[in-house]
Amino acid sequence: MKKGINFLQVGDQVDHYLLIKSAKKGIASNGKPFLTLQMSDKTGEIEAKLWAISPEDEATFKSSIVVHTEGEIQDFRGMRQLKIKAIRPTTSMDQVSMRDFMPSAPRDPAEMVEQITQYIFEMKNPKIQRITRHLFKKHQKAFTEYPAATKNHHEFVSGLAYHVVCMLDLSKSIAALYPSLDKDLLYAGVILHDLGKVKELSGPLDAQYTIEGKLLGHISIMVTEVEEAANELDIQGEEVLVLKHLILSHHGKEEWGSPKRPIIKEAEMLHMIDNIDAKMNMMDRTLERVMPGEFSERIFPMENRSFYKPSFHDDPLDI
Repeated sequence: MKKGINFLQVGDQVDHYLLIKSAKKGIASNGKPFLTLQMSDKTGEIEAKLWAISPEDEATFKSSIVVHTEGEIQDFRGMRQLKIKAIRPTTSMDQVSMRDFMPSAPRDPAEMVEQITQYIFEMKNPKIQRITRHLFKKHQKAFTEYPAATKNHHEFVSGLAYHVVCMLDLSKSIAALYPSLDKDLLYAGVILHDLGKVKELSGPLDAQYTIEGKLLGHISIMVTEVEEAANELDIQGEEVLVLKHLILSHHGKEEWGSPKRPIIKEAEMLHMIDNIDAKMNMMDRTLERVMPGEFSERIFPMENRSFYKPSFHDDPLDI
């Protein structure tokens, strides 16, 4: 079976249909224009370069189209890169659908919604439960479709929901080990902390930052949403203030984008759980295409480290 793009190694030949997620024009040192293409299939994505392009090429090879590509996987500064030898747009004769090339969460969206709903149902504090349920219901459709980011972690269809479900399960285990934690606060923080990304990002395909996202960001957006929900539901009390603090502090440090550092126990745990799940996703997706006994490509958001896969690990699946 032909391997998906995520599992191709340096030196492998490419003869694949791929989705162009984004296309950016640049000028090479020789003065000739080129395109940097971010290309994907169901298994993942890869950067490619299309050199010495014509105006026709620039108009043809743009985001959100499927192309047939021939080329070779090469190494570029410790990262895989696709060297394109031939590329053409698909036609009706190719019988391909764009959705067949969009990486997505490994779990069914409806099942994830059901699981999150169950966590909300288990909340004991009525104020926290009502605000969380209200905002989750308000944004449920987009929440089940959107990625959690434009790059680095959970940057795939339904990635936001998958990120939250994984964090909720992790929160439940941690709360069982440390019963002094307020589970209602922790669960609500997990569900709400990134919900503003349904306004910060443009959608599940070729996610870009919206004007609101660029000017405000998902943290500020969600703090406002919590305030508006509390007013609409006629809810007052310290719970509203604490929920806003969890959202404001979940990035952990000012230099990482948090307006405030965590100064509530559950806020500190939320930051750590968020960090664990994001980094595990980055490492798993990178290492799944690495053979045992070899090093991965560098993971830029993890201090540009290259991770080793011990030789006694199982071989990656042939997809």
